[in-house]
Amino acid sequence: MSVTTRVLIGDDLAAALDDVARLRITVFRDWPYLYDGDRDYERDYLRAYQSPGAVVVVAEDAERIVGASTGAPMADHAADFGAAFAGRPEPLSDIFYCAESVLLPEYRGHGLGHAFFDAREAHARSLGARYAAFCSVVRPADHPARPADYRPLDGFWRKRGYAPLPGVVAHYSWRDLGADAETDKPLQFWMRSL
Repeated sequence: MSVTTRVLIGDDLAAALDDVARLRITVFRDWPYLYDGDRDYERDYLRAYQSPGAVVVVAEDAERIVGASTGAPMADHAADFGAAFAGRPEPLSDIFYCAESVLLPEYRGHGLGHAFFDAREAHARSLGARYAAFCSVVRPADHPARPADYRPLDGFWRKRGYAPLPGVVAHYSWRDLGADAETDKPLQFWMRSL
């Protein structure tokens, strides 16, 4: 497999956002997100990446983007996410938000997850961030759509030095597959020192 990664900022980042939207809609349809996405929702959500501190790391097979990982200073992202840190000792200005990582299934298991985190953490350090954080959706263990062979990524995240932050939970809404309307989802934050 000859997949390469590139770090995009500024105009290069903006040019890749349609590909990021396409991948989010495709990859997040699966468990645990079950996201029934559309371009309008994506256009609104991806506005956070107009931040001067934002980054997109893309994985490319030839010239086709097959994966993407995003990040931005926490203070520049959705207010709902920053609000989850109320009462924490770390100022939002010290936290870099490692947002989504989306990768087509046939490219998983080849180290790209590490490459995505490495590049975002390096970018965060270059901006002076002291912490990197991300969040993951919390679904009930007995959810009817949960695949029997599902393996959460907790072990991967812990090996990278991340740990869940007790009580630091954001809430965000999207429409699940088969649902008529958006519903609120809890998102557990994980963080590590840089």
